[in-house]
Amino acid sequence: MHRRHFLRLSALGGSSLALGSLGFWSNVYAAPPTPGPSPYGALADAPDANGVRLPKGFTSRIIARSEEVVPGTDYAWHMAPDGGACYALPDGGWLYASNSEVSPEGGVSSVRFAADGKVTGAWRILANTHLNCAGGPTPWGTWLSCEEHPKGRVWECDPTRPGQGVERPALGTFTHEAVAVDPVGRHLYLTEDTPTGRLYRFTPAKWPSLEAGTLEAARVTGDLFQGARVEWVPVAADAPAAMQPAGRLTTAFGGPEGCWCDGGVVYFTTKHDNRVWAHTPLTGKLVVLYDAARSPGAPLRGVDNITVSRAKELYVCEDGDDMQLCLLGQDRKVSPFLQVVGHEGSEIAGAAFSPDGRRLYFSSQRGTNGRGVTYEVSGPFRAKAA
Repeated sequence: MHRRHFLRLSALGGSSLALGSLGFWSNVYAAPPTPGPSPYGALADAPDANGVRLPKGFTSRIIARSEEVVPGTDYAWHMAPDGGACYALPDGGWLYASNSEVSPEGGVSSVRFAADGKVTGAWRILANTHLNCAGGPTPWGTWLSCEEHPKGRVWECDPTRPGQGVERPALGTFTHEAVAVDPVGRHLYLTEDTPTGRLYRFTPAKWPSLEAGTLEAARVTGDLFQGARVEWVPVAADAPAAMQPAGRLTTAFGGPEGCWCDGGVVYFTTKHDNRVWAHTPLTGKLVVLYDAARSPGAPLRGVDNITVSRAKELYVCEDGDDMQLCLLGQDRKVSPFLQVVGHEGSEIAGAAFSPDGRRLYFSSQRGTNGRGVTYEVSGPFRAKAA
């Protein structure tokens, strides 16, 4: 991707990443999180017309359905919508980019919104790739789409117009899940979706170009609940770390999934042990924020994609379980924010806030009939942490 293209995208306002106070979550999780009331209130007893249970004051609309033309456009939405992110546009509108976790015609699509929220366009930004699961936005306004298979690569895409994207082999060859960019430390953090997957760090040779750089995998020591330490072991980019001699020195996690950077903290989830983690690059500290086994009765299971709101609330998607999008608040409470009803065998994916933080996008990957549904939720999302 050309340098001028990076600069043009940067001028758009880029991704929905928000930098806040470093160590915002320090001391918050001194005790295990517990089930508790949501700051937005209880879910409605019955789903709305779109099959979504929401707190009072919130409404949903369906943006797109797989293999159907997106209303207001001439573009048919992709199958198996997965990870996604939003991007601000100069005219006050925004885009939502969404992965397609199918093979061999995976890839990514974008849908465009006017300043008033009206859908005004949709198009393909990556095609003919395989099992594009999650990924992540960059501060310079591109979308990094991750392929979830043993020879998977990361593709950098321009969400603002139809195109193909650029393969970034320096970011590793493994079963990619998600990627988060730390613009302060100038590192990228990547998760590997296998039962013994690694957490990786990529350091560009020349920021913000992703053409070359150093790839490393995490080695973790210490108490995971009080604050472990992370060291980084260099690994080659042409194979998973576990297949390399250096990989024997690195730490295996139980199925790393979603990954998001906010306020100088890198959050990620691991599905086989139902944990949410926080890594603070400035201090090298790693801690388990949420562990389902230590929080009896908590609603969150099947952890997957993750994002952070303006109020520093963590929103965690469920793969299966009871199809909820759950919230972890700074008050150490875990609560459901919404639930999709009647979508057994599906998963919630692609949670992302609009640039102004007032709308939340997500998908039910397989819907009720094997075809995905992409939603928007509007309502009184909090603008600041309590």
